[in-house]
Amino acid sequence: MAARKQAMRPLDAASMRLQAMAARGVQPARMAREVDLVVAEWLGAADAEPDEIRSRLDELRELLASGVIDAEEQVSYVDPDEQAAVKQAGLTLAALVATRDAVAQARDAL
Repeated sequence: MAARKQAMRPLDAASMRLQAMAARGVQPARMAREVDLVVAEWLGAADAEPDEIRSRLDELRELLASGVIDAEEQVSYVDPDEQAAVKQAGLTLAALVATRDAVAQARDAL
């Protein structure tokens, strides 16, 4: 008997989606727009409840804040002579900061 695939929580799906984009070096403004899309998807769901969405946004912001701290630490480990690595680490950090801030703004707007 095949095991049933369990549906991913919306928060987990959004987190993975945003972290994958940041890791690819997506521009910060694009990351902020992606947050808007995620929130719109959550609000557009048939079972959308504003309190639940606020809770998701709070949790997502905490996850992203932790990611920003980790990214800041990683930037400090990059060899300054490796310009490509410095650029990539900086872009990832900027994307995570923009995403964290966009989540906070979305939460405040609800």
